[in-house]
Amino acid sequence: MDSSKEVFTPEEKVILSSYVTNTDRSIFTLTNLPEVIKGALFSRYSRSTLGLRTLLLRDFIQKKESKFAEIQAGAKNPDTAQNAKLAIESAQNFYDRILDGYGDDSIGELGGAHLALENISILATKTVQDSRIGGSPLEKSTRYVSFADKIKLTSGKEEFRFYQEPTLLNSVHRDLYLKTCRNLFETYIRFTEPMRKHVRKQLPRDPEISKAAYERSVVARAYDIIRGLLPSATLTNMGVFGNGRFFETLITKLRAEPIKELNEIGQFSYEELTKVIPSFVRRADAEHRYFQDFRNFGQAQQELVRNFAETHLGQLKANTTESVRLIDFDPEAETKLLAALLYSHSGLPLQQIRESVSAMPDTEKIKLIEQTIDLRDHRRHKPERGLEMVFYTFDILGDYGMYRDLQRHRMLTQERQPLTTRYGYDTPDEIEDAGLGVEYHETMSRSADAFETIAKDFPHEAQYVVPMSYNIRWYVNINLRALIWLTEIRSTPQGHTGYRRIAQEMFRKVEAAQPLLAKYMKFVDLNEYSLGRLGAEQRQEDKQV
Repeated sequence: MDSSKEVFTPEEKVILSSYVTNTDRSIFTLTNLPEVIKGALFSRYSRSTLGLRTLLLRDFIQKKESKFAEIQAGAKNPDTAQNAKLAIESAQNFYDRILDGYGDDSIGELGGAHLALENISILATKTVQDSRIGGSPLEKSTRYVSFADKIKLTSGKEEFRFYQEPTLLNSVHRDLYLKTCRNLFETYIRFTEPMRKHVRKQLPRDPEISKAAYERSVVARAYDIIRGLLPSATLTNMGVFGNGRFFETLITKLRAEPIKELNEIGQFSYEELTKVIPSFVRRADAEHRYFQDFRNFGQAQQELVRNFAETHLGQLKANTTESVRLIDFDPEAETKLLAALLYSHSGLPLQQIRESVSAMPDTEKIKLIEQTIDLRDHRRHKPERGLEMVFYTFDILGDYGMYRDLQRHRMLTQERQPLTTRYGYDTPDEIEDAGLGVEYHETMSRSADAFETIAKDFPHEAQYVVPMSYNIRWYVNINLRALIWLTEIRSTPQGHTGYRRIAQEMFRKVEAAQPLLAKYMKFVDLNEYSLGRLGAEQRQEDKQV
């Protein structure tokens, strides 16, 4: 395997050395190539008897139609970047022919890009993160970063960091929208220092803990407590790495949303991505038949289901305020799990293995499950994929802040309801203990009044004034393997109090329904912590010494 069957001349080796990590081994990586070239190269590779390096030489470097030299010159020299852009556009038909010839959507996964989304609302980030497969988003933290600083608008005026929603600013609700958002930020700022003082008072520093680690923990804890005051209009930053297929789907969805900010994010993302991976996002163009078909289908489907819901569910009231409900699980879970575990070690059909497992004594089944559980020494020991045969469905009611954190898990199915103030809000105990409860409740009440007023005319845009403390309802359908990861990672001491409780409650619900399988979640932390970040901050401090 170590030696490649491809033979290159010394001159060819010199040319290739800039673009591959070696010219003589069977395993190598590509370097210094634009995404459009890498994607087209791999698509050609899958249907050729030639090696990748030979294809790169013959079909790209040496083919004038590919504009390879011009593209590479621009990639290496900022002064000629515009020439490279023009070269890509000139060669677009060449790359489109290759990609279209593949005839599979998966070709879009062969090229990727890093996209920065700055000064977008927290509300918008949730829609971006709804696209689960093929993309990796990273959002600005509300724990480590203050949102107190103002920004300069295009008008030259300074304003708090919230989205200037154009529909509302051009409506009779302009003043109410601005006043509500400003009030939330002003309260957030007023609470910052008193909350830090309260945390210090309640949790004085242990002499063995460094001052730096302690202060970082105090600041993190204070921001965690008051983050619920931030409206969903709050501006944040997000970085996203994704493949072309992910971005094409994302842009298509954003263009079809009923909120203008999302439409703009979709359009601007399309414009920027066409500069680096144009062939992979071309179907997201507003004029492309693919997008138009997607939009028409989506709108028709939404209208159909919405009308049905209004007719049959419109007069009903929620019958529970329980934070976590386990509403569905498989009574045959243990049998299905064991059959899946045994499958790769047998030559039998899956159904036959299930029937055999069902006939086994319970003692034998329990023994194997408990022995596989015993093998886990820490949470990074991930069980076999057989656990993915077991599913649970939870209905969750929790504040929007914790939803933001839990929504980032992608190996599951989850769907949320629109953001509202009608399900109440969370009040951290520390706010009451610090004597800030009266002002906090008044601020929440004003926001609720504003939401109800705006929602009568603009139900979608009204979501922007909802603070993160208000509850949102969503469901989660998840397999046992993914649930183990979610509950264990989200219950660690450094986690936010809100989502720690959700993760702990999900574990408890499974434990009550299927105690044996719940043992797989052996590293769920059920303890309560005041300064959960302290241990992590001290370890970080120790590393720097």
